[in-house]
Amino acid sequence: MEDAGFRTLTGYRQQDGHGMTEAMEDYLEMIYRAAHRGEGIRISDLAERLHVRPSSASRMVTKLADNGYLRYEKYGVIRLTEDGYTRGAYLLWRHGILNRFFCHINRTNSELTLVEQIEHFIDERTVQHLAQLLSQMELQQKATE
Repeated sequence: MEDAGFRTLTGYRQQDGHGMTEAMEDYLEMIYRAAHRGEGIRISDLAERLHVRPSSASRMVTKLADNGYLRYEKYGVIRLTEDGYTRGAYLLWRHGILNRFFCHINRTNSELTLVEQIEHFIDERTVQHLAQLLSQMELQQKATE
């Protein structure tokens, strides 16, 4: 049957195996951003940066800790585990590649809203290919300047 491979969005998420929701990715990316800059981040800071309530941030941090991405003690600084650091680095890299790509094709300086809306739905293989394509396009652009 031609339609046998189709799934719902939830079905595709379950199939991919990493088990992170889009919200979990957003939180982990923001925590990684702070850690990457050498900043400590607490629940209140995280909530402010993501424009959510501290209670929502606290629930998500607990989920991420339960999944092994970070360590957290109540009222303490959120710390990434090795898995959290690795996954967070990928999420930030993915964000950057997609932003560069969409800025290039839309001739803008920032495509934050677009990237935030679609970054969760593009697989790593595609992001790697976009990164290669961007590098080629940038080399061609420099050669013509």
